[in-house]
Amino acid sequence: MEHESGDRAITRDNKGIAVKEIQSPGLLESMREATPARIGIGHAGARYKTKAMLNFLADQAAASDAVFTEVSGKDIEKLGVFEIRTKCRNKNDMITRPDWGRVIEEDQRKILLERCIKNPQVQIYFGDGLCSPSVEANVPDLLPIIKKELEYQKITVGTPFFVRYCRVNTARIIAPLLGAEVVCVLIGERPGLITAESMSAYIAYRPHPDMQESEYTVVSNISRHGTAPVEAAAHIADLIVKILEEKKSGVH
Repeated sequence: MEHESGDRAITRDNKGIAVKEIQSPGLLESMREATPARIGIGHAGARYKTKAMLNFLADQAAASDAVFTEVSGKDIEKLGVFEIRTKCRNKNDMITRPDWGRVIEEDQRKILLERCIKNPQVQIYFGDGLCSPSVEANVPDLLPIIKKELEYQKITVGTPFFVRYCRVNTARIIAPLLGAEVVCVLIGERPGLITAESMSAYIAYRPHPDMQESEYTVVSNISRHGTAPVEAAAHIADLIVKILEEKKSGVH
């Protein structure tokens, strides 16, 4: 089958099993139904068959595109949020200088201070990370559901926004700047060969510049091929409520 991801297509060959002399065909078929991984694709000598190899190369190209394409301004407009960016000037900077992807410079901090609610209990924002298509694929479902559920719980939610060339640890700067008690960063995951639109949520209680990576609570593999955005949103909201009650996150 074939599915569309924006203007990219990721190809899957799930028609038939290309393995000869199968001892347990029912078991192999049940394995294929349980995972989108490449099972039973067969081989020609020591090599993949041509169709399997072409599918592999197509998926690899889609994964590469997911890293290097930009989130469009139209997608940000549709979500009704404003945009800031990290110190990175382009995607090449983001890949080669991950430290710049954590830096919010003074002019961008000023935008946040001018446009965002101060001292919210929860600040949610999203970034391209290493998978730009994840924004269009997931945020339209994730963001409003998380926000609505938290507000139903009488929890104040800050002004959402988009961070271009974003790394997770922008949270260490943004949380103290806006006075947020909890920060939830929705960010594109490194793409693989199953999907090029996967996202993760990194949630932390009072992030600060010296915090440890282990202080994040993470919900990963959010996509229609993993945890569906609607289901993930409900789970994330529940986690945030618990983090606010316990006043701790991550391994704590």
